[in-house]
Amino acid sequence: MATQTTPQHRETETDAPGHLPQVTEPRVEPMPLDMDWLRSVQANTSAIERRAAALPARRSLKKDHQAAWLLRAVTCIDLTTLSGDDTARRVERLCAKARQPIAPDLLEALGMAPITTGAVCVYHEMIPAARRALEGTNIPIAAVSTGFPAGLSPLELRIREIEMSVEAGASEIDIVISRRHVLSGDWQALYDEMRAFREACGEAHVKAILATGELGSLRNVARASLVCMMAGADFIKTSTGKESVNATLPVSLVMIRAIREYYTRTGVRVGYKPAGGISKAKDAITYLALMKEELGDRWLQPDLFRFGASSLLGDIERQLEHHVTGNYSAAYRHATA
Repeated sequence: MATQTTPQHRETETDAPGHLPQVTEPRVEPMPLDMDWLRSVQANTSAIERRAAALPARRSLKKDHQAAWLLRAVTCIDLTTLSGDDTARRVERLCAKARQPIAPDLLEALGMAPITTGAVCVYHEMIPAARRALEGTNIPIAAVSTGFPAGLSPLELRIREIEMSVEAGASEIDIVISRRHVLSGDWQALYDEMRAFREACGEAHVKAILATGELGSLRNVARASLVCMMAGADFIKTSTGKESVNATLPVSLVMIRAIREYYTRTGVRVGYKPAGGISKAKDAITYLALMKEELGDRWLQPDLFRFGASSLLGDIERQLEHHVTGNYSAAYRHATA
């Protein structure tokens, strides 16, 4: 899964140790809301569920191949802490783990150079602590915003929250959409809201959280995905991680195919971020396999694919240690914060 450079994207290098070259796409530019396209979108639930159910059973990676896929998964993790008891010290520990997510002796045994996670994701109040802890690296800071997780605060406050996070140093903003716009079929309102959020982000990349477990149907998920992409979302994301149902394979398949259709029609690549409930290394491989089969190798880079996760990294490190030593270590040896 080596990085491939085409005229459509570029690699940027950094002198900071422990970083893979980052492949970057041009920003997603908003397009007008296309209601004809939106009305044509359907979702065959039974077919989607059959395809999603078959995927884990058909994928079995072993030994060095499994280790390689798990290392790729690490580089695509948005290492996250979004708890009410977050402190600066916890965020500093999380950032230290983001800088060195896999123990050096394991990387040496695997013949790998140092790697980092894709980003660190925190609340607005924790941005200064993250900036200090990540100084000298190119690890992005992602901030959740817009009244996360419910998204029910006044629009003016949500927009100002984005602006404040960008001013504080966040280079990625994870926004939450108003679910009521989807549930009432008010696509214009959703589009206008997303455009406002995109404008407030400026140069910061915006990830649109759909909260798919609260949208009522897979067709709604598909249509909401398209509206957010039309309005300029750089990523579409499943969940806040706070809903009762978060990332699932059927929902992911719907969103990934919406991304594929958008790319086919516009030539613009949009990223994807499943979040919530992904805590096992085997699940990470399943999601990577889904991305490869549906979108291709280009979407296996951290500028187009992220996991929203807090505990996933620990299980991946345990699996890599087992691969190298033949023994499983205790989970407490791989704490993230």
